[in-house]
Amino acid sequence: MSACAPTRHDHTPRRSRPRRASGMKSPHSPPPTGGRRLRIAGTDVSASITVFLIAVPMSLGLALAVGAPLEAGLVAAAIGGIVAGLFGGTPLQVSGPSAGLTVVTAELIQVYGWRTTCAITVGAGLLQILLQILLATLRAARNALAVSPAIVHGTLAGIGVAIALAQLHIMLGGSPQSSVVANALALPEQLARISPAAPLIGALTIAVLLLWPRLPGRVGRTVRRIPAALASVVIATSVAAVATPGLARVDLPSWRSHALPELPQGPVLALATAVFTVLLVASLESLLAAVAVDKLAADRAGEQAPLTSPTPPQRSDLDRELRGQGIANTLTGLLGGLPVAGGVVRGSANVRAGATGRASTVLHGVWVLLAAGLLVTVFEWIPLAALAALVMVVGVQMVSFAHIRNVHKHREFPVYAATVAGVVAFGALAGVALGVGVAVIVSLHRLGRTKITVTEQDGRHVVTVHGQLTFLAVPRLTRTLGQLPPGVDSTVELDGFFMDHAAYEAIQAWRGAQLAQGGRIDFTGRSGSRIAEPAAAAHSCCRPWTPWRNHHCHDRPTRPADNSGTTGMFPDSGSGTSPTAGAGGKGGAHRLLSGLSSFQRNTAPLVRDELARLASEGQCPSQLFITCADSRLVTSMITASGPGDLFTVRNVGNLVPQPGTAPAGSGDDSVAAAIEYAVEVLRVESITVCGHSGCGAMQALLKGEPDSGPEKPRTPLWRWLRHGLPSLERMASRRHSWARIPGRLPADEVEQLCLTNVVQQLEHLRAHESVARRLAEGTLQLHGMYFHVGEAQAYLLTEGSSSGTGPDEVFDRVGTGELERTGV
Repeated sequence: MSACAPTRHDHTPRRSRPRRASGMKSPHSPPPTGGRRLRIAGTDVSASITVFLIAVPMSLGLALAVGAPLEAGLVAAAIGGIVAGLFGGTPLQVSGPSAGLTVVTAELIQVYGWRTTCAITVGAGLLQILLQILLATLRAARNALAVSPAIVHGTLAGIGVAIALAQLHIMLGGSPQSSVVANALALPEQLARISPAAPLIGALTIAVLLLWPRLPGRVGRTVRRIPAALASVVIATSVAAVATPGLARVDLPSWRSHALPELPQGPVLALATAVFTVLLVASLESLLAAVAVDKLAADRAGEQAPLTSPTPPQRSDLDRELRGQGIANTLTGLLGGLPVAGGVVRGSANVRAGATGRASTVLHGVWVLLAAGLLVTVFEWIPLAALAALVMVVGVQMVSFAHIRNVHKHREFPVYAATVAGVVAFGALAGVALGVGVAVIVSLHRLGRTKITVTEQDGRHVVTVHGQLTFLAVPRLTRTLGQLPPGVDSTVELDGFFMDHAAYEAIQAWRGAQLAQGGRIDFTGRSGSRIAEPAAAAHSCCRPWTPWRNHHCHDRPTRPADNSGTTGMFPDSGSGTSPTAGAGGKGGAHRLLSGLSSFQRNTAPLVRDELARLASEGQCPSQLFITCADSRLVTSMITASGPGDLFTVRNVGNLVPQPGTAPAGSGDDSVAAAIEYAVEVLRVESITVCGHSGCGAMQALLKGEPDSGPEKPRTPLWRWLRHGLPSLERMASRRHSWARIPGRLPADEVEQLCLTNVVQQLEHLRAHESVARRLAEGTLQLHGMYFHVGEAQAYLLTEGSSSGTGPDEVFDRVGTGELERTGV
């Protein structure tokens, strides 16, 4: 500790500092996996088989949807699983052929051909690696997600519409057209020449796909372990083999004739645009899928918290994820596969199947690779209509009504609709650009739509500003303020959360002119509370240190009904802990880590400069604050103090042992040492003893000490609580007036003892030599305080009582402006 003096910096030699443990990781790193060694658990093997059974029909279907060789889908699934699984930053995410890239890839194949499309995929993969290097340098990979959710969901919905329309033609026995509009226009003609076989197989596939997860009963629970995608394709294939043997089926050519990329030919600008489009859609879909898989993994960890280790789930390393996707796309393009990206469908299946690490993702790729070489004959039995129906359902599910309701609730539906229309009519890149343009227009409209009204109340003009004050609203603001008579009393209500510099200067100029002519101007916020000046000018150091509105009280463990515990003396101590929290530590450790992360993210930037100053200058608090260890008492909150303001001592019952009463070696000198240090070294100007309602220590004193003797000596708790026995005697004595709050009787004996204990501990405080000397010099003041937790109300002991000169021991209510005497 230091007393208003510079602190000594730590110069511990590097070799003496503890080495970084293997489990230490950066905030965005994946869970530790023991270095580079791939550990395979039993659940990883079973999860990899589940994902494999979903990925194979999906990969074939997506290859069919874009018009690529069907084996290209298997190549992409194998490389996405193995390569992206090994090098990616999201261990539980499964990469492979992307539904989001379907429209883009189909258009590239139509324009450039398959081999040039593979070269474009290689270029996009290399650009992803370069993009990762850039974002890693700037530490901004997660900022790549700073896109309006309406644009993201609109892009996916537009791609889903395009997929569904194209696959509907195949399910009806025809062929898709080159664009979404052409598919929509050709649909009536396709329906006119429909043949029943393919639509019936497609309808059967859709029915099984939708009803399979809803099979009831014990048999349903058993068969639901088989993925719905696999079950629908197997059932449709079996029925087609018997009922319609002549139906078009999968045709996997020999691997010897597999097409590899060629050097791209065509306009350089068009090719560059194509590479950039694949890069944009693949990267955005991968990052969004990584965040979604993170959330699923966190939810699963929360459900299994009592049964698992206390290690909280970590967020993905998005820089590494981009690099892994780039390497995978480079290899899949070189080997003639489809572009790959992270997929929510495969990733969520992987999480729900119980995967614990990247081993399941890699194994799934190995199974796909083996199947591509050994199960070609089996794949060729699958009807094209079944694969088309499977992919069509995926496309329809990309149009989420939950997302539509959400964007409508946030008044962003125009952005969503514009993005969908742009993707459907012009392609993914043009749709995103159109969505961004509409989002900018909507934002500017909202910023400029500021409503300003003037009313008169009791001779005072009230100017109400609804909305944000930007330069767009300055003309209307200055015109309205200029119409007010000069020198009048006015109140300006700022019902918004943003004011730019132009609006601030306009208000300040008007305010200065009104004050110069004798007017009185007040500014109020959204809730009507008075503020000293416009919100934009408020100094950041006046903000609360802790965001109490965001305090997650619902995360607190539930108190057991039986409060007997191990001591049986604190039935309502307010600790907020339960036996399970102490046993496992999972919830407490997670909340601690969450709170620390929140501090580093929200509060540390606000206090860093102040703490740096205190670190260099040393502490120089003005008050010693002695209070209870109860978790409900947050001293910085109830005193509106910050770092360096209070020298705080907390103990059970806010007790101050009398000098000379502690046996040698008992350890009770801690409070006395803190008092001596605060008074003699820190030279504090005041000491406050603060009690509170519902104090468990006072309840224990009222119940009395449990039986003790040679065979059952006093516990450490009761050896400490003996310093509170004088408070119990003071309350029972007739020589002292009862400590009280004016205007009401004590709620019960506990409250009476809590109030009395504050007065008694002040008496103990005066007995300390250093305190008595400073009191005699007139350089130290003592204060008594009582805080009612349930009412969030503070009470201060009157000055006469705290000095021992007054006849009564009265605690006055602290109001918003000053002490409020409510009567005796």
